[in-house]
Amino acid sequence: MQSLLFSFEGRISRKPFWMFMLVVIAGSFLTTVIDMATTKQETGAASLLFILIVLWPSLAIQVKRWHDRDKSGWWVLINFIPILGPIWALVETGFLTGTEGSNRFGDNPLKQTT
Repeated sequence: MQSLLFSFEGRISRKPFWMFMLVVIAGSFLTTVIDMATTKQETGAASLLFILIVLWPSLAIQVKRWHDRDKSGWWVLINFIPILGPIWALVETGFLTGTEGSNRFGDNPLKQTT
């Protein structure tokens, strides 16, 4: 688990990516509700704390998905391009399959072990 969330090396398939994203989406929703109930603001202490907690793991997970697509982890910076960047990153990391077999970043995470 530690290598999944904190290491920038290796590859992951779409399933762990989406499982992590569901946790982030649920946590964002929950902290926004907490902040609105306590401070009447959408971004308060709970939201900021949650962002700080998931920032590094989010980067690590997305870099590993770029690696699965046989692209450099620096592609994570595409998210800074307004509108098109996050859409491109979502399509590449969330919907497209990784490269077949091994690539320069490691073995296929979906490889069948027999």
